[in-house]
Amino acid sequence: MTLITGDERRRRWSDADRARILSEIEAPGAVVAEVARRADICTSLVYKWRREARKSANACATVFTPVVIEASPVASAAQPSVGPSDVIVVEVNDARVRIGAGAPSALIAATLKALRS
Repeated sequence: MTLITGDERRRRWSDADRARILSEIEAPGAVVAEVARRADICTSLVYKWRREARKSANACATVFTPVVIEASPVASAAQPSVGPSDVIVVEVNDARVRIGAGAPSALIAATLKALRS
């Protein structure tokens, strides 16, 4: 049992302690409840730390998506043209979106932003 005396009733966890606990739960076969019990903390706090760590990691990470450009067998290489049947196909995970090649760049940017979130 931990007895906390004084005005301050909350424990403060150092960044090193948080990192150690988060690395323990990322180990293969680890159970969050068991790790939290060993560290004498609430499981919801461990989940909160993990969510915050992932959020900060995603904010700093840049993700590139490969782009595949296929030449149309009918189009001439010397005179590229955008016809009404030309489309841009964007596939992210299980979603596939077709955008007309002549669509405004603002529409394309908004579509890609929506797919990313």
